[in-house]
Amino acid sequence: MENEQNKPFIYDFTIDQIQDWIKEQGEPAFRAGQIFDWLYVKRVGSFEDMTNLPKPLRDKLNDSFRFVTLTEITKMSSKDGTVKFLFGLHDNHAIETVIMRHNYGNSVCVTTQVGCRIGCTFCASTLGGLKRDLTAGEIVAQVVQSQKLLDPEDERVSSIVIMGSGEPFENYDATMNFLRIMIDPKGLNIGQRHITVSTSGIVPSMLKFAEENTQINLAISIHAPNDALRSKLMPVNRRFPFEDVINACKYYIEKTGRRITFEYALIGGVNDRPEHAEELASVLQGMLCHVNLIPVNYVPERDYVRTPRDDIFEFQRILQKNNVNATIRREQGHDIAAACGQLRAKHMETTTG
Repeated sequence: MENEQNKPFIYDFTIDQIQDWIKEQGEPAFRAGQIFDWLYVKRVGSFEDMTNLPKPLRDKLNDSFRFVTLTEITKMSSKDGTVKFLFGLHDNHAIETVIMRHNYGNSVCVTTQVGCRIGCTFCASTLGGLKRDLTAGEIVAQVVQSQKLLDPEDERVSSIVIMGSGEPFENYDATMNFLRIMIDPKGLNIGQRHITVSTSGIVPSMLKFAEENTQINLAISIHAPNDALRSKLMPVNRRFPFEDVINACKYYIEKTGRRITFEYALIGGVNDRPEHAEELASVLQGMLCHVNLIPVNYVPERDYVRTPRDDIFEFQRILQKNNVNATIRREQGHDIAAACGQLRAKHMETTTG
């Protein structure tokens, strides 16, 4: 069993990496495409099911790789069609994945780490700290599992947001391999512009991502209009100050010509006053950007309150008056603890007593 645990996950590998492995085995190159087809189009759960591969090759695959095991601990369905999973991993850790249904298709929100070390004071993901990074395959498996849920309805995953627990840019290589697998035409073939990766502002990775030459959307969690307030809400700001984050955003826009989304969680009486909106507008004016205003989810451990509805609209109005595009995120799954980390936090309470 220990030997089994040391094998890499087959979902960790891009088609180029599978082609390299196939070549090493002395097999014809087209076999890599067949394997990818079995994994992502037919979505089988074992190498034995890959019936157009020769038996010796299936045996080699079985000896060399393993499938990701995601055990469904909990599945909660919201009145609005949102489905939230709590999956158990092979090492008894747990992660969350969410399927959100929109009128334009089905979106999956994936997790990139078990827990999180960023420490945002309004977020449940960070309770208990970071346990470990996920491999690319463990992130891929969340989308495959979600697609399997949609298969009987003849629906597909049409977009992906990397906004679940964890900081994807602190698990950069695995996140990038995950993205390469998702956009591969031979795989799930998700359009690049239908994928958004969200970061809390890990500046070196933001600069690196600007060089990747992708059409994938970038979202930055800022949640404050200045250094002092952002440091209180997001300890990561002490490592990567607000000005550096904004400068990295400007570099990304200049390099790619793509618009950035700024995520701003409105917290009652903390960062949601008209003066905050005015200050934020002055920072963002002239940038190719969009602000996504998020009424904060109530997290019992954090004791923050939601911004009143009228104040949310006033915040949006001030930004727009200053020519900063802003929308208010439509809430989904509010009745099923859909805030990142809440389900896992409850699970940890029950399993640790």
